[in-house]
Amino acid sequence: MMLPSTTVERAGATLEFGVLGPVQLLVDGRPATLGGSGVRSLLALLVLDANQVVSFDQIVDALWGDDPPETARTIVHGYVSKLRRILAKAGGAASIRTQPPGYVLQVQPELVDLHRAKQMIGEAIGQPAAERAALLGRALGLWRGPLLGGAQLQTGLPDIDELRLAAVEERIAADLELGRHAEVIGELRRLVDEHPFRERLLSLLMLAQYRSARRIDALVSYRRFHRYATEELGIDPGPELRQLHEQVLRDDPALRLPVPAPAKNRQVYGPVIPAQLPAATSAFAGRDVELAWLDGLQHSGGVEGAITVAGVVGPAGVGKTALALTWAHRNAAGFPDGQLFAALRGFDAGHEPTSPAEVLTQFLLALGVPAEAIPLDLNERAGLYRSLLAERRVLVLLDDARDSEQVRPLLPAGSGSLVVVTSRRRLDGLVARGGARLLALTTLSSEASVRLLDFSTGHQRRSAEIDSLRRLAVLCGHLPLALRIAAARLAASPQWTVEDLVSELADEQYRLRALDLEDADTSVRGAFDVSYRTLHPDLAETFRAIGVHEGTSVTPHVIAALTGADLVTARRRLRELASAHLLTETRADRYTLHDLIRLHAREIAATELTARQRTRAAEKLLDYYLLVADRAHRLVRPPRDAHEPTVSSEIADTPMLASAEQALRWFDAEWPNLVAAVRLGAAVGLHRHTWQLALCLRTYVYLRGLTSDWAMLFELGLRGARAGHDRDGESRMLRGLGNAAELVGEFDLALERYQQAHRIAVELDDPALVAIAGDNLGGILAELRRFDEAETHLRTSLALYRRIGDCQGEAVALNNLGVLAQDRGEDEQAFDYYRRALELHESGGNHEDGARSLANLCWVSRQLGRYEEAEGYARDGLRLAQTYGMAYVEAMLHHQLGELHLEQGRGQAARLELNLALTVYRRMRSPYADAVEGLLAGLADV
Repeated sequence: MMLPSTTVERAGATLEFGVLGPVQLLVDGRPATLGGSGVRSLLALLVLDANQVVSFDQIVDALWGDDPPETARTIVHGYVSKLRRILAKAGGAASIRTQPPGYVLQVQPELVDLHRAKQMIGEAIGQPAAERAALLGRALGLWRGPLLGGAQLQTGLPDIDELRLAAVEERIAADLELGRHAEVIGELRRLVDEHPFRERLLSLLMLAQYRSARRIDALVSYRRFHRYATEELGIDPGPELRQLHEQVLRDDPALRLPVPAPAKNRQVYGPVIPAQLPAATSAFAGRDVELAWLDGLQHSGGVEGAITVAGVVGPAGVGKTALALTWAHRNAAGFPDGQLFAALRGFDAGHEPTSPAEVLTQFLLALGVPAEAIPLDLNERAGLYRSLLAERRVLVLLDDARDSEQVRPLLPAGSGSLVVVTSRRRLDGLVARGGARLLALTTLSSEASVRLLDFSTGHQRRSAEIDSLRRLAVLCGHLPLALRIAAARLAASPQWTVEDLVSELADEQYRLRALDLEDADTSVRGAFDVSYRTLHPDLAETFRAIGVHEGTSVTPHVIAALTGADLVTARRRLRELASAHLLTETRADRYTLHDLIRLHAREIAATELTARQRTRAAEKLLDYYLLVADRAHRLVRPPRDAHEPTVSSEIADTPMLASAEQALRWFDAEWPNLVAAVRLGAAVGLHRHTWQLALCLRTYVYLRGLTSDWAMLFELGLRGARAGHDRDGESRMLRGLGNAAELVGEFDLALERYQQAHRIAVELDDPALVAIAGDNLGGILAELRRFDEAETHLRTSLALYRRIGDCQGEAVALNNLGVLAQDRGEDEQAFDYYRRALELHESGGNHEDGARSLANLCWVSRQLGRYEEAEGYARDGLRLAQTYGMAYVEAMLHHQLGELHLEQGRGQAARLELNLALTVYRRMRSPYADAVEGLLAGLADV
């Protein structure tokens, strides 16, 4: 049975988002105070694309068009902060989450008036006229005035006005079916005046006038339109409107109100109309959009004489059959000549796929053909089947198809019937040659998953264990098969709590085993295994290789590195695995695995590859990531020493990276995979790969402010360097760990790490290593107020940098000497150091350290009372930081600007800048967070 859509209760205030009129946010029925048009415009953008990422560039284009202000990012951050505060006060039923490259409004769709309107419009399709008119009337009642009132958007928007107008047309058409022709004439005249070239409205007006015994008015309406169309547009009315005009001219009886005709007596072989649908599942949740899609397909008509074919495709266990059967039972009455069903067993481990000849025999018998009359030849059998269904309206459900060739002989003729095919493959051939429409099924939403678990476990757990049910749904990957197995285990063992099962599934090593039922042939692992066993050997090899890769996504370059295939072959293999729904292409050339399929791939690799093969595959993977990450980090920040990574494989294909922007985009896309690669290297004993890859990631973790990842990666790198007795690597990893500790205010730990790194560098007698380690050591000693020791190390490093010709190192040392001078109260001297450092960074194209120097110049200029200069330095630094995604440096500059505004009495501007800084500081656990919170607390008292 269908489950209600409101099973899960929500805490907090009731929210409603409105865009069908003035933009508004209702909290418990009362409008929230949103402020000016900027906030309303941003809210409108996020609501229109609710639960989808709206990029920062889209926001800027929509708010300011081609002329955004320099502070656009700051302004948008402020708008987002305000909306977040409003939503937080409402109790968390909706939230705005930062997700590169922008923001996403996470909200239940039914809280958005546009979604509710679309849902009712979709539900109206195919309903009797009275219900259709009522549903459409309620949907249209959600429009409250001019669309997006109060928002000022500079870019094009979804054509919601067109949606409303189409709904009005459908509602009036339903009214005409109900005999309300006289009542709608006035409304139609007004609509035709507003939309003089909309032929559907004119045809409805003419039909209403004709049925109201105003035939002359109908003809006059047509002639007026004909004159406008020919004179203003130079075209004739469309064929449907011309046909209606001719029908009115000859007083065609077909235009009168239809009278239900008695059912025709169809001549069939036997007296039984087939009704072969198996029972639908007793618990079914979610899938409203997918059901509406099938509804629309049923009522959309199609090409005259062509069969309508719907392909419901997706991975094993995603609920394709459950959806198809649920929809089929709901709509069986729409197919008065019967419903045919065949289990094609395309992916059944215990049976061969059912042949088309066998299915045709089954169907012909069900249609009343005597066994002795069924032709032996397959083509003749298919011809008889098509002949029997040519004049009928039948639903044909073909479940679990192996490929398009298995399905094609089973397609009936004529346009009255509908075929629904389910398959784990994408059925591209059926689309290309049969015009099929495909519905790619994905996992359930979080809410639908919880409803399914809740119902299947007897509802006794909902109120007490709702959070545990959510965690259980996540561990099941929101996959319906896994959810049903988990629910069956709980139902069969009342002594188990949901939390008990969550604890068992939390261990990835045993999760798939836990999702088996002992007393039935029901298994997530078994379902996935059938898909794997049907793969071509090359694809099976690729799937095993992916099992070694523990990241979240793969690309053709990664597959080429793992398998030795060329890039074209690697790309083809990924597409074929996606066609088999073992992978999902999330964007061009990037593929992900469902969490449970990922665990299955890992099991396959563990059981079918030897330990040596797995280690070799891991080595190839780390070679690839090491080569590309080294290239990328050198583009982002010029190298400070002569270290170059060593690899053991020849990698033929790597991405083309030519700029810092491209390198940062690559890091952003690959970050989860890079973290996983370091962990993999540590796990399989690739010690040198591990620390070298960690080293290549230092610049990125600093720019993006990923402090927790930073410490973890370099700790793994340190263990690898020590396990490999690599003193050079050990020194570099210790220095990186010191950087991470210093950034979060753990100065004593940072000092210890830097001292260890410096001792090793001196032992190795490597001037570059000694200079960098000494530079770090001097900086932390200055932070600890040990000024004389700090100056000794910094001046030694400065001399070494100049001796070896490292201009960027020299600039960093000058920058640190500036900090030391400023701490001693020597502000003019500090200013000179910072200025010289900035010149060297700019000449070397070092944007990261250049932005830091600008932040320091802002700081010292404030101390010197040069406020205008200070603000200029901060703005220049912000442009660099925002261009190159330097999160921490950007926070430093917002902090500086906030204090600058405070010193000049600009409290509101200071509050905005300090809040922007605090967000990043908190995420990075920066010691500066407390200071900023203190400043904001002081502002609150003003």
